[in-house]
Amino acid sequence: MKLGMSSYSLVGAINSGEMSILDVLQWTADNGGEHVEIVPIGYSLTDQPNLVEMIVSKAAHLNIELSNYAIGADLIKGDRQDFENEIERMKREVDIASVLGVKRMRHDVSFRPPAEATIEQFEEDLPRLIEGCQRIADYALQFDITTSIENHGYYVQASDRIRRLIHHVDRSNFKTTLDTGNFLCVDEDPLAAVKNNIHLASMVHVKDFYLRRASSYDPGEGWFRSTAGNYLRGAITGHGDIPLQDILSVIKESGYDDYISIEFEGIEECKKAAGISMDNVRRVWDAL
Repeated sequence: MKLGMSSYSLVGAINSGEMSILDVLQWTADNGGEHVEIVPIGYSLTDQPNLVEMIVSKAAHLNIELSNYAIGADLIKGDRQDFENEIERMKREVDIASVLGVKRMRHDVSFRPPAEATIEQFEEDLPRLIEGCQRIADYALQFDITTSIENHGYYVQASDRIRRLIHHVDRSNFKTTLDTGNFLCVDEDPLAAVKNNIHLASMVHVKDFYLRRASSYDPGEGWFRSTAGNYLRGAITGHGDIPLQDILSVIKESGYDDYISIEFEGIEECKKAAGISMDNVRRVWDAL
């Protein structure tokens, strides 16, 4: 297992100007991380080719790997021409992934609010999602890049929807970036969902949440609601309500032995929280 950091975990420091993406690489190496996942939130790579080169150079200097490139995308917005335009934009992002030297790239496929994220709507949109994912995977194959869909965004988040999309895309280089926490956003048991999808994972995010049932009072700032109205708040990994030891045990027993990224999105100071999260995952994994 190679433990590292999603740059998204430190987005608070990036947005405040305290850190750059190059500082994230340095911080991760200084704190024992083996890789960094490049998530261009708080910075952009599409209009900064020099920054791409600087990231590659910095990672080589630190002897730290670049594991994954994660971008947003929406394959169902607009008409057919909008779809074609999005495909072309995503291909340019694959080009960036190639320059970064990563062999994994996560892209979204669509976002719908919970009220629209029905199984009926998913089935209606599925052919377009399949086509888009096939075309991006086929384009990425020339670079030996595996593309993936992450379980997030309410719409394509449940483990069975992820499995169904991957099955129909039917490309050996199209898998899932499995996030251990995000299943709670659609009220799916994280342990059962990880068991359902781990064999399809090209990348794993370890994330934790605090959970309060919909019948409880509104906990206030920092919390958001699942599709069923339960309250969730990002937590330091190992501090929340997701069974970290059980989930890491499932991942380890599955034979997965590749990149694992800490993904922290709580309200605590991000550097301290990310460091504790990485230490907790390493300690629990090594004890299994």
